[in-house]
Amino acid sequence: MSRNLPDRPNLEYLKKEAKALLVTMQQTDAAAQLADAQHALARDYGFASWPKLKAHVEAIAGTAPHPLIGRWIADVARSQRHPANLFQHATIQFTVDDNTVNVEQEFVDEAGQVVRNHMTIVADGAPQAMPNGYVLTARWRGAHALDTVATKNGAVVGAGRYEVSPDGRRLTIVAADQVIVLDRAAAVSQ
Repeated sequence: MSRNLPDRPNLEYLKKEAKALLVTMQQTDAAAQLADAQHALARDYGFASWPKLKAHVEAIAGTAPHPLIGRWIADVARSQRHPANLFQHATIQFTVDDNTVNVEQEFVDEAGQVVRNHMTIVADGAPQAMPNGYVLTARWRGAHALDTVATKNGAVVGAGRYEVSPDGRRLTIVAADQVIVLDRAAAVSQ
């Protein structure tokens, strides 16, 4: 019989509970490890594993970072670039605060020139005025995808999707005539 998590579970409390369970487990099995106790605790709460329990608790608490957040580096070899977008190298940095997505892009174009730009996307499904007379409508599609539609003078001029792989390591940007594949940049420790 599984136990129910409280409405607002606390990950630190669950970690302490797993450590206490480890002490109990080691009384009958000296080889028991913390991972064994964490797994047993997760199963007791009805989860298949400790990582699933942890992810659930973080999602409830809102402490899990959005999967889009971070710095991404284009894999030119795996990308299918539009003839008008034959960049040599590209990086994109995303920050996400609720429905506000800030995008910092830097790329080296076909001529070798470095181009930098910034864009703020509000992913609330409402039309948003952009530079040069464009209107952008963006909305989240689940936890890992952001859909965008661009219009100008009422006509659709482009649509795209930013989608992070389930493991959080790959970002794919799909638009009408191109697919850009990016890998998450390694975190720099300070």
